[in-house]
Amino acid sequence: MQLKIKKVLSISILLSAVGLSMAACSNKSSSSNAKNADHSIALVTNNTGVDDHSFNQSAWEGLKRYGKAHDLLKGNGGYNYFESSSASDHIPNIEQAINAKYKTIVGVGYELGDAINTESKKHPKNNFIMIDNVINRKNVASATFKSNDASYLAGYAAAYTTKTNVVGFVGGAHGVILNLFDAGFAKGVADTAKEQNKKIKIINAYVGDFSSVDKAKAIAKAMYANKADVIYQVAATAGEGVFQEAKDINTKKAANDKVWVIGVDSDQSSLGVYKDKDGKKSNFTLTSTIKGIGKAVEDIANKAYDGEFPGGKHFVYGLKGNGTYVVKGNMSDSAWAAVNKAKQNVIDGKVKVPTTPSN
Repeated sequence: MQLKIKKVLSISILLSAVGLSMAACSNKSSSSNAKNADHSIALVTNNTGVDDHSFNQSAWEGLKRYGKAHDLLKGNGGYNYFESSSASDHIPNIEQAINAKYKTIVGVGYELGDAINTESKKHPKNNFIMIDNVINRKNVASATFKSNDASYLAGYAAAYTTKTNVVGFVGGAHGVILNLFDAGFAKGVADTAKEQNKKIKIINAYVGDFSSVDKAKAIAKAMYANKADVIYQVAATAGEGVFQEAKDINTKKAANDKVWVIGVDSDQSSLGVYKDKDGKKSNFTLTSTIKGIGKAVEDIANKAYDGEFPGGKHFVYGLKGNGTYVVKGNMSDSAWAAVNKAKQNVIDGKVKVPTTPSN
């Protein structure tokens, strides 16, 4: 009997020791994050999710770099994201992040403007970062991008690449931000056509939202059927439909006869990988216009970390300093050279890119 009691006691002591050890391990992240609570930051996405291969994903990557640089872990007291599926999620997600004690809240996309405006007023002790909109409040730092300038370069790339002299533009939903892309692209195509003394037609269509992949695919199918061989898609998640249609077409063609897609917000070259009719691996992403969303989030978050949160300031990112830019991607050397010349002309003020479409 005495032996059995000793055995039970030994097991209890052992289990207690293991439990303490496991608790120490499980609390490692929370205790590590807890001491950095004032530097915690949460991302609230717009309605296309964090893995949209575009806008939100770029912001999230910037947030992860910030976390890694400061030894913060994902989770409460560190960094995290809250996904929205509709506008009705914006304020609840912000409230959830604030209740979880995140100090700085990042709103991604102009659609969150009303929510950030409301919540920043309600929570004056929190910092807010507004991406792609401007909120004039002391605890909000705003960041916008000269997407018209980067889209101007996309227009050059499309016009230098087209063999049919027909190119397409597929937008998500009409609005101030999409106007920048639309106007810049049209100007770039027009200026290139003038330089080359030829006529290039632009087919322009909008999905109506940023999530209807099937609708974007149908629009792209109609554009390609009407001889467009380059389409610039600015439709977030819906834009994946443009890539799907291009892939369907290109798998039945030789690689030198492919149709092209221009990506947006992040490098979307991975979406253009395919095999042609002969089984040869190729890529139909011509280039992508990049918004330095992740860079903006990271820059402002770092300022907050240093105790210098730039509340009330509006940061504008453009071609100078690569706040916006295009990647070479699969452009020809002549197209790339023309794009870089056009870029310098914009930076030098020789070309003024419009912010609203002419039609």
